[in-house]
Amino acid sequence: MTAALAPALLLVLQVGPFGATPLPTTPQMDRANAGVPQRRADPAPLVARRTRQPSELQRCLTTARSDPAAAISLASAWRVSAQGAEAAEPGECLGVAFSQQSRWAEAEQSFLAARSALEGEPAAQARLGAMAGNAALAGGAAQRALAALDAAHAQALTARDARTAGDIAVDRARALVALDRPGEAAMALDEARSASPDNGLAWLLSATLARRQQQLELAQQRIEVAARLIPLDPEVGLEAGVIAVLGGHDEAARRSWKSVLAAAPGSETAKTAESYLDQLGPEPEPAGR
Repeated sequence: MTAALAPALLLVLQVGPFGATPLPTTPQMDRANAGVPQRRADPAPLVARRTRQPSELQRCLTTARSDPAAAISLASAWRVSAQGAEAAEPGECLGVAFSQQSRWAEAEQSFLAARSALEGEPAAQARLGAMAGNAALAGGAAQRALAALDAAHAQALTARDARTAGDIAVDRARALVALDRPGEAAMALDEARSASPDNGLAWLLSATLARRQQQLELAQQRIEVAARLIPLDPEVGLEAGVIAVLGGHDEAARRSWKSVLAAAPGSETAKTAESYLDQLGPEPEPAGR
């Protein structure tokens, strides 16, 4: 099928993880808040958690994930009584609760307000600014996302935390792609891979970007690294298949997409893989039959 890919398949193959809808951000926020390892990547925690009233914050965050409406009420009342830097924690909880409800603009503003309460604490500001940027990305506000992420990146560097700056660079790349600035996105991903060479998400997105720029050999090299770092991630299998089919390797693509069906049955990624397989057509008959 490769010599005459259906136009619909060619179109959908150009989307990938950088598609018009940003990568899901709530899990990344969860990782920053609770240190929970995520499916897409497992970098070191961005920054040490603040320790002011940790039990109260943790209770609020736990509530935010199970009952976001209750957490919004709790954090709103808490924030009224908080002074100065103490307002950061209820603001952070509000941001997480709004995110759980996909109220992205309100989440973004809550994270930004929490960041503003921590003047002079660049490491904590970097973390909250990155969360605000992710919320803006999820809400489709790429320009605002980039502004928040640029500030977070600078604050991470001020805090002398190159690894955090590299992690934030991954999200900067997503915003830059959404703004149709692929050259700058490539530079951001170069930084991310250099600062965190074990960040599988950075390698996956680097492969996707190279593929979209028609650099299939480079895309193949990068997806192989991603596959070593996060071998069970179905997004890696999906992208590996896209790169393979565009390179004329239909059977390798078929194997990659079948691995997605096995790794994440019933997921949206699996549904995409299944649609690719349908468009690729039936498997060839074994030789000799």
